[in-house]
Formats: sequence, C-alpha cells, structure tokens
Amino acid sequence: MPDARQRTLTGLILASAGAIAFSGKAIIVKLSYRYGVDAVTVIMLRMLLALPFFIVMGFWSERQTHAKANPLTRADGLRIVGLGFVGYYLSSYLDFLGLQYITASLERLILYLNPTLVVVLSWVLYKKPISPIRMLAMAISYSGVLLVFSHELSLAGDNVLWGAGLVFASALSYAIYLMLSGQWVQRIGSIRLVGWATSVACVCCIVQFLVLRPVSAAWVQAEVWQLAALNSVACTVAPVLMVMLAIERIGAGLTAQTGMIGPMATIAMGVIFLGEPLNAWIGVGTALVLGGVFIVSKYGAK
Repeated sequence: MPDARQRTLTGLILASAGAIAFSGKAIIVKLSYRYGVDAVTVIMLRMLLALPFFIVMGFWSERQTHAKANPLTRADGLRIVGLGFVGYYLSSYLDFLGLQYITASLERLILYLNPTLVVVLSWVLYKKPISPIRMLAMAISYSGVLLVFSHELSLAGDNVLWGAGLVFASALSYAIYLMLSGQWVQRIGSIRLVGWATSVACVCCIVQFLVLRPVSAAWVQAEVWQLAALNSVACTVAPVLMVMLAIERIGAGLTAQTGMIGPMATIAMGVIFLGEPLNAWIGVGTALVLGGVFIVSKYGAK
C-alpha cells in the first residue's frame, strides 16, 4: 500500500521536525531572560507575533472541504477553547515560568514524560489497566529525570525544585491536551483545530500581560523582539502545525515516540548556545528517560 507507507513516512518526518523545532523554544526563552525580561512578557511577545499566523490558519481551514462538510458546533467551540487554554496557554506559561529556575536540558527531560502521563491519565480517567512492562518503563523514565534533577538540586538549591514542579505541571497539562486532541482532530481537522485553539491561547497570553503588567513593559530591547519573532515562527507556529499533522497521520502515540529526538536536540543546543554542562549525569539521565519512554510508547500506543 504505497499511499499508506507514504502517509506514515510523512507523519514521521513531520513529528521529527516538529520535535526539533519545539526543542529550540527553551533555548530562545533562556536567551531572552538574559535581557532582564520575565515569563509574562516573553510569552506575550511570542504569542502576539504568532497570533496573525494562527488566525489566518483558522480562516483558511474554514474554506476547506472538510470544514464545510463539518461546520463547528457550539460543543466544538467549547472544546477548542478548552484545548487552547489547557494545551497551549497553561502548558506554555507554566513551562516559561519553570525555565527561569532550571536548565533547558532538565526542562526537556521533564516535558518528555508526556507519554507516561498519557498512560497514567488513561488509567485514571478511562480505567485502562497499566501493564507491568509499562510500569517498569515509567519507573525507568522517572529515575532518569530524578537523576538529573538531584544533580541540579545539589548545584542550584531549592529554586530547582520549584522550577521542576512548574515544568512537570506543564507536562501534565500538555498530556491532557494530547489525549483530547487525538479524539477530536479527525472531526474538526488538524489545521482548523491548531488555528483556533492556539488563537485562544494567544489571546489569553496577551490579556494576562495587560492585567499583570503596564503596557510600557512591552518596550524591551530589539534583541528580545528578534528572539520572540524567531520563537513565534520557528518554534511555535511551524512545530504546532507539524505535530498536529503528524497526529492526524500516525496517531498521538507514535508521534510522541518519534519525538525522542527532542531531548537530544535540546541538550545539544543548550551546550552550544547557552553553555550548559554536558556531563555523565545528564547523559545517563537522558538515556534512562529515552529508554523508558520508548518502551511505554511502544507498548502503550494503543
């Protein structure tokens, strides 16, 4: 079946490219913090510049055949708002907050626990049993994160605990999004869902900034705007679209499994652009996380 093979190959390429692009987000955010801006401002700039792309994406998708045959209902609208709030706004904001306290490498390892969280949520919400092999896989993954976490804790103190907790909450929020989007993407359509759900998240980030900060806080260095532009296009619009298209083609489980390249890309970019350490702790921890996630994705994809 050439068409099926082509669809799978395209999905794998999209998932890999999306994972690498997403990985760059943490690097750009950490670089932005060097200019003295905070998480509220950084995420607002990112979403402000990304909003036009997502609005255009949403309107364009409404003109497609699939959308015309499946007009959005009120229930669909509520689902899109919910996904936008939980999957993009809340997850991103918690992640940006956590990056103020931990390295990009540890952040990516925590976020990469998403497949294990999906398994746990499936057990809690849908009573799907967790097999012994998946329990073992999750134990391996979490031991890797704890290894890197304990090393950073010994160097940076209690701030690491707070930062890791924020990023873990971000991972949990995104795991909820993955579960729900996998159920609704076929009816709503991937581009349509991305366009409107992320537009909701962009508006949330802008409103949050206007409530918590004076408008003058947006007057930041040109370098911060440049980093925000790069973040919005290369690490937000492009990867969000690629991941949703990948989920549509190969499913959420295989998309998450293919994203194994993400942590490695983050670690490499962290060393190159941020001067973060590359030591045995990070190497062993990463190997454990990737090994555990590979097993839980392989045996838990269905």
